[in-house]
Amino acid sequence: MSRFAEKYKAEVAPALMQKFAYKSPMQIPRFDKIVVNVGCGDAKENTKVIDNVMAEIAQITGQKPVPTYARTSVANFKLRAGMKIGVKVTLRGERMYEFMDKLFSFALPRVRDFKGINPDAFDGRGNYSLGLKEQLIFPEIEYDKVEKIRGMDIVFVTTANTDEEAKELLSLMGAPFAKN
Repeated sequence: MSRFAEKYKAEVAPALMQKFAYKSPMQIPRFDKIVVNVGCGDAKENTKVIDNVMAEIAQITGQKPVPTYARTSVANFKLRAGMKIGVKVTLRGERMYEFMDKLFSFALPRVRDFKGINPDAFDGRGNYSLGLKEQLIFPEIEYDKVEKIRGMDIVFVTTANTDEEAKELLSLMGAPFAKN
């Protein structure tokens, strides 16, 4: 069991139970999954771009990503329905906690001029979205082997009913929220 999974069971769940006065342990918010998504607009000219991005995301997450396809054609962007335009990976269980540990402990502190993550990026249903500008902050990525700096979207999907519960869950897990 990973360090973050143990932390959730030993520290976070009892603290949430006490703070929000839940009657049942099944009411305690927990992480359902983490979705990492990378969009590659330049993949329509060069199809090898998707393979490179897939390899990088597999290194970062420890799981093989799947390509995402365009749903509709957009003539202005020279995009046809069915073209590969990005990759995504859904992490659950142990890999989810390992990725969260790596993100909060190693990757985010490596961001230049880092003041914390946005505390207002909740969706109203207890899920949190985070955008990163470059993949170089992860320790697995070697700077010399990167073809192009790409950003990624990371979504933390929780079972929390409110944003307040989800924010407390994330902050107890070690998410470095910015001070207002």
